[in-house]
This record gives sequence, C-alpha cells and structure tokens, in this order.
Amino acid sequence: MSQRIKKAAVLGSGVMGSGIAAHLANIGIPVLLLDIVPRELNEDEVKKGLTLEDKSVRNRNAATSIKKLLKQKPAPLTVKGNIDLIEAGNLADDLPRLSEVDWVIEVVVENLAVKQKVFAEVDKHRKQGSIISSNTSGISVEAMAKGRSEDFRRHFLGTHFFNPPRYLKLLEVIPTKDTDEKVLTFMKTFGEDVLGKGVVEAKDTPNFIANRIGTYGLLVTVQQMLKGGYSVGEVDSVTGPLIGRPKSATFRTLDVVGLDTFAHVARNVYDQVDGKEKEVFGVPAFMQTMLDNGWLGSKSGQGFYKKEGKTILELNPETFEYEEKKKITCPSIELAKQAKGLNDKLKALIYSKDRAGLLLQNITIPTLIYSAELLGDIADNIVAIDRAMKWGFGWEVGPFELWDAIGVKQAIEVMETKGFTVPAWVKEMVEKGFETFYRKENGVLLFYFNGEYRQVRINAKVIDLKTHKEVNGVIKKNSGASLIDLGDNVALLEFHSKSNAIGLDIIQMINFAIDEVEKNYKGLVIGNQGKNFCVGANLGMILMEAQDDNLFEIDMVIRKFQQAMMRIKYSNKPVVAAPFGMALGGGAEICLPASRIQASSETYMGLVEVGVGLIPGGGGNKELYIKQLNNMPKGVDFDLQAVANRVFETVAMAKVSTSAAEARENQFLNDGDKISINGDHLLYDAKQRVIELHDNGYQPPTRKKIPVVGETGYATLLLGAQSMYLSGFISDHDLKIAKKLAFVIAGGRVPFGTEVDEQYLLDLEKEAFLSLVAEGKSQQRMQHMLVKGKPLRN
Repeated sequence: MSQRIKKAAVLGSGVMGSGIAAHLANIGIPVLLLDIVPRELNEDEVKKGLTLEDKSVRNRNAATSIKKLLKQKPAPLTVKGNIDLIEAGNLADDLPRLSEVDWVIEVVVENLAVKQKVFAEVDKHRKQGSIISSNTSGISVEAMAKGRSEDFRRHFLGTHFFNPPRYLKLLEVIPTKDTDEKVLTFMKTFGEDVLGKGVVEAKDTPNFIANRIGTYGLLVTVQQMLKGGYSVGEVDSVTGPLIGRPKSATFRTLDVVGLDTFAHVARNVYDQVDGKEKEVFGVPAFMQTMLDNGWLGSKSGQGFYKKEGKTILELNPETFEYEEKKKITCPSIELAKQAKGLNDKLKALIYSKDRAGLLLQNITIPTLIYSAELLGDIADNIVAIDRAMKWGFGWEVGPFELWDAIGVKQAIEVMETKGFTVPAWVKEMVEKGFETFYRKENGVLLFYFNGEYRQVRINAKVIDLKTHKEVNGVIKKNSGASLIDLGDNVALLEFHSKSNAIGLDIIQMINFAIDEVEKNYKGLVIGNQGKNFCVGANLGMILMEAQDDNLFEIDMVIRKFQQAMMRIKYSNKPVVAAPFGMALGGGAEICLPASRIQASSETYMGLVEVGVGLIPGGGGNKELYIKQLNNMPKGVDFDLQAVANRVFETVAMAKVSTSAAEARENQFLNDGDKISINGDHLLYDAKQRVIELHDNGYQPPTRKKIPVVGETGYATLLLGAQSMYLSGFISDHDLKIAKKLAFVIAGGRVPFGTEVDEQYLLDLEKEAFLSLVAEGKSQQRMQHMLVKGKPLRN
C-alpha cells in the first residue's frame, strides 16, 4: 500500500483541532480546517451588513480559531508564516472537499451521537483509501465506526494527540477490529517519522493509556491529601521534579489543564467502570464546589492556586480560603536531594517513614498496582504503558520503570504489609526468578512478557548515547566532553559539563576531535542528549577571572575558543552541529561555523551575550554576518548596509528563536541546514548528513575576504541605538555595549566596502569583549544572571 499524506482536513476548530492543524502546517502539510456554521451574526458582521449566507460568516468559527493561533502561548506555530497552510471552511458547504485530502481528523465535541453523525457525512464525501481518525480522548473508537462502509472501517482508527500538540510528544494510536494492519503500521511510522511523535498503540478502553493512569494517580493523590491532612502546596512540593515529574507537580498541573477538562476525563472512566475503581474516579466534593464556583485554574484566574500581586496563594479545601503556600520539609527530602540519580532519590523517599515518605508511598503503591492490573486491558505490554506516561504526562520514569527503581521484591513486601493485593502476574514473575520488569543484555533493553524477556522495539533512528557508550566505550573523555565512535565511520563530540557550558575542557576536546576525525573518520557530529545543547560559555569562570583582573587569562580563553571555531569551519572533514533546546551564546557560536546544522525542531537559538553586558567573543558576530552574506543572491548587487543592520539588530536585541524554523528566519540556519521534527532522531539525521557530505566529495569552504560597511556604516548602525537612548529606552551601559557591537560588525575604522580577513574581525571581537568584561556594570550583569537567572538592566 503506497499510502501518502499530502493534504489533511481537521473537523472541529477548538483549541485541540486548531492545535493539530497548526502542527500539520508546521511540518508542511496543507490543512482544511472545518467547523459548524454560526446560527446568528455577531456585532461586527451586522455593522458590515453581512448575512448568514455570506462565506466569511459561514466560515467564521474556523477563521477565528486560525487567527487565535498567532496569539496563543505557548505558540502552536513554529513560525507565523505557517498559518498560510491552514484554510478555513465549514461543515455544511465544504464536506465535498474531503475528496481532496488523504487524512481526515475528527476533533468535534466528545459526544458519540455527534461523532457518528459527522462520520456518516465523511463517509459520503471522502475518497477511497483515505485515512480517517478521531482525536477522542476516551469515547469508544469501535462504536464511532459502526454502520460505516467497509473501506471507511478499514481506514479508520483513533489518533489521540496530547495538548498542546506541537509540544507534547505522545500520540496514542487506537485501532478497531476492522482497521487494516497496513493502515495501522503506516500511521505508527508516519506518527514517528513525519509528525515527530512518540507513538504508542493503545486498546479501545475508557481514556486509553495515559489519561487512565494519569487521572487515577492524580485522584489518588487528592484523596491522600485529604486523608493525611496535607495542604495543596505541600503535595506539590514533593510530587514534582523531586520524584522525576514535571515542575507543575499535581495541583499546578490541574490548574493548567483546567478543572472542568480534568473532571470530564475522570467522569468518562467513572461512568464505565465499577467497584473500587469507580470510587477512585469520583470527583471529590470540594472539587465539585470549585467547579460550581467556576474556579477552574489558570483560565479562570484561580483554582488550586491564586496569584495576588507577586504572591502565589494556595487553596484550603476545607475553608475555601486562599492561604500562604506551604511546603514539606523533612529528613527524607534532604536525603533525596543528596542522592545520585533518580533511582536512589525514589528509594530514599518512598521507603522513609516521615511525612513526605508516607505521602509518596501512599500515592505510588496504588498507582503501580493499578498499572499492573490494567496490563492486557489498556495495552499489550509494559513498554507501551511506561512510554505513554513519560511522553504524555512528562514522567521521567513510567510505572514499571519506577517499580524497578525502588526494587520489585521490596515494593511487593511493603504493598502486602499495607494490605494491598499484588496482581498475580507480578507475583508469578518474581516467583519464576525474574526480579525486574526490564533488564539490559549487551546494551539491548529487554522487558518482561509472559514468562520471558523480549527486546524493546526501538526505531532504528533513535540513538541512545548512554547505551551506546556502555557498549562501545569512548575514544577520549575529559571533564567537559567525550569523543565517541558513532559507527559508520562517523565520530560524535558530546558535551557533558554543567549545563553543557563551554570551558577550556570542551575547547581542548574540540581540537582533539578535529585532529582525530581528519585522520580516521568521514566526519564529526557535535551533539549530545543533555537538557539543552549548550547554554553558552562558562559565565562563572569568566566573571571570577574578570573580578580578579585576570584579563590575560580571559584573552587566552577567547583566543583558544576562536581558534577552535575556525578549526570547525575549515576542517577537511564535514562537521555537522546538532542543536536542540537552548543553543545560546557560545552554543550558537559552535553551530554557525559548522559545515551544516541539523537542528531539532524545538531549538531556541540566539547570540544573547548583550544580556550579560558583553558581546559574542567566539566569532559569533562574524559568522552570523558571513552566513547572511552567503544568503544573498549571487551576481546581484545587494545592500551591504542592510545586512549589517540586520545582524546588529539580531545581536543587540539578543533575539532568540522560538523554534528551528524561526532560527532559519533569523538566518542562523540557511538553505543547506535541515530540521529534524522528531528530536529523538536528531543524532541519526546529523550522522546521515555527515555521511552524505563526505560521500559527495566534501570540500571545506575557501578562505576569502569579507566586505564590511566600515566607518560610515558604523555611524548608521549607531543611529537606532542613539535614538533609543535619547528616548530613555536603554541605559548608558546599554549604549556603550551597542557602540562596541556596532564597531565590530561594521569592521572598524575602514572605508565602506573594504574587504577584510576573518582574523581582523576576530581581533575586533576579542578587544570589544575584553573591554566590556572589565566594566563594573557588565560584571554586575553577569553576577545577576548567575544568581537570579535573568538579565539585569543597569
């Protein structure tokens, strides 16, 4: 079956429908977004003299939702221009156009009768072989397809995205008994490779996998809070990053999701189960009162938390008053903070008898047992359950991984002491001598399944560096970086300093890597799997040397950094940088001279040194300027001043892209650079780029002189900064930084159009950096950033 998706239609333009449409537009798929026809005119339409028959009125709901995409936060679109790929229509006039699309996604109201009615219409107008799916979060997928044509049923399945679709990784795919196996396989592959998702196959049960277990875990937590006399803030202080969960923990998550949405999801399970399970899914009385009061969370201005001025208050569920936020402090928390790695943290907490330990034990145990009881009902294996919780709810470890972390046997003993019944299959597993749910053999991850260990299926494009190093070791390592053989004759330079900040250790390893690769490899990937690619140079080290008047030391470090960047640029073998997350300051400076950039779609790139009272010193100004010059059409006169202006503005305003696509608009990426939609495939994609460049006879760039705008251009660059200063928008020190930056970008005191060499520009950069680093006000800015994590305007 040669299935392809060139165009899609989304039915229903609410937050979820428009978010899915935006995600498709981000990857270049045109979308037809349809919604119901309004029943009456709004004020604006009445003023314009429109009628209910006018197209703009009939398409109003979808058109309004499309406009809202530009204002939503976090932004659903990777760049605003992607909005042009979404076309508004309505469900009365435009259903015949479903014959143009390859995939129809239904995102209408969560009501079975409504969905069946919509699908009856879709069946009339779709083309044979097109895929139809529902984004339901819990209605039976089987029931929706009842009475539909055979071709419809064979091409129908559930595709449950998580909100917001651009950022949340999980896509639950739910086949029916009639879904063609080839369609299912195609959608799973398409989901991973094209949509960039973590795909999990779920069974057609209430709320599928992640919402079923996640909602259960949240409700158990609420019940334990009430039973143990904990406050909202106390619960959140121990159910967040401390145990490998998101910062929003329990109640902040509920405020973000919206209590009405959460109650709807809980009720969906409540109505379809019985016994003890039903008791858990009943929404507690105090939460019902909150719903009646309209205290739904962030969207209504108050929920479990309420902000008054700069103070965040927590709700007291007994008095319904808002009080000062509290947190638990006890020995197990201190022990956990000192523990190395999440497994040791979890053990220290869950087996302690203090207030934090008892709370965590009482919410963890039921959730682990519930997950094990549902195996076979909601998913075929433990891997699907663990992945769903990690990708959908942001848990660092899934329930079975967590069980392994705290020790399966020890956990069972505690469970049985507390009177819980451990599912028979888990007891049987341990009795047969299988002591963990997962194990590794020769770097291969295995999971327990029906009396044996089976290999975990991993997409060939996923490279796990931790496992790769366990099996293959490293070529060379120091405190800041490692050089790794990535296979296929490609090497990888991995940073692993704190925050991946660049110090002399990383610079040293860059030089070693280039030497090694030029002799023995096809090329080099610069990438890692930390929290962020690289947040810049080691600011603490720079500040310390500056405060000690050790400018000679800083001069030496900058020179070495600049030389290392030039080695990346002129290496005889291709170097591909693979940024993701934050690639700021020095992190961007490492990417700019690389032969190519292969960026993860979620890459936030910028030269941000101005925020700490400095300017880029590692060649960033020069490389951004050259990159933009190289983007100019060949053989056509262009405005050199306009290029200098744009680079000056980008660096002076410390512009950071909100995506890799926006980094391309800011010209940190050019046509030769590519974007990986699935961040898990980033290193694989970068490695393929190296091989492709090498095999096509890679030649390093030719060293050539660079035209600059010189003295007259410098004056032009300063005009904007001067007017901002005179209007009171920037301080004396801001103006001083702007002057230094303008001087560097203009190329100093030379006539307009003079061609200079790269070393000349690097020297200007270094001099400006050193003069600013010696300034007291710049040092104050650096200190403020290190202590408070945000810029100081002084």
